Amino acid sequence: MSSSKAIKNNSFQICAVIPFYNEKETLGKILNETLNYVNVIFAVNDGSDDGWIYENNNDRVYIINLDRNYGKGKALSAGFEAAKKNGIDKIITLDADLQHDPKYIPQLLKGLSLYDVVIGNRLKNITDMPIQRKMSNKLTSFLLSIKTGQKIIDSQCGFRVYRLEVIKSIQTRYPGFEAESEMIIRAAEKGYKIGFVDVPTIYGNETSKMKPFQAIIGFLRVLFSSTRN
Repeated sequence: MSSSKAIKNNSFQICAVIPFYNEKETLGKILNETLNYVNVIFAVNDGSDDGWIYENNNDRVYIINLDRNYGKGKALSAGFEAAKKNGIDKIITLDADLQHDPKYIPQLLKGLSLYDVVIGNRLKNITDMPIQRKMSNKLTSFLLSIKTGQKIIDSQCGFRVYRLEVIKSIQTRYPGFEAESEMIIRAAEKGYKIGFVDVPTIYGNETSKMKPFQAIIGFLRVLFSSTRN
């Protein structure tokens, strides 16, 4: 794995962590659009082998290369380590496949006036969301609401903002998509408030990298395992 990165400008207050795996068609667009709303981006290459390249050598984009495809959770952790190393106050996470529109970053950041973790809520309008995702999201959100004692509306949305203190105090154990559910549980256990901001549901022609059976098993492991430090 790659080590965390030190940035040249230590006055940055807002960063984005963008994990990517074989996203060469959308990577440049998401990085360039996200730069309009954050000071710096840690883009984590989770072992891509599609010949990707980021041609705009912007000094506010740091590429962290992992030595193989570990999974989204591991990629997020690498980005979080870079954010922690540089003491960046607010950490945005979003996907590289254009399912998350960077223009909603300001709304998520506003949510930090009331909450410690703010997650995008895509369930206000789910017309375009595949039926299997609607069902799994509602079920996992319901179970996590019971587990955490907080109202979890859209547990599967990776479009989020975290305060630095939250990232510093929770450590994920799982390497895959289940890490995002684990972070919700761990944040709640530490007493952090979790809120939601409405964002659109955006689905294109991309193929989901989430494998349903593995995702279910991973979620159940997180749900029923002890996550306290």
